[in-house]
Amino acid sequence: MSEASHSNQRGAASCDQDGAAAGIARWLSLAAAPTFAIMALLTAVVGGGPLDPLCSAANASPVGGMVPMYLLMSAFHSAPWLKLISRR
Repeated sequence: MSEASHSNQRGAASCDQDGAAAGIARWLSLAAAPTFAIMALLTAVVGGGPLDPLCSAANASPVGGMVPMYLLMSAFHSAPWLKLISRR
């Protein structure tokens, strides 16, 4: 009987830790899209560093550059926000 209660106590601690980990993961997933949007805004306003012309010379894509990349990353990471909005 003591083994059963002991294993339940372990399970309860594990559930608490899993719940905390899930909560942290949920908040981190919500942080990605705004972070990339802010990075896109800062890159557009402030611009690149001294090596930016070197990097932009290698871009053959019409969608090249850091601002479009950050905007795409923000769009791809917007799923947690859309789920949050759809629940309300």
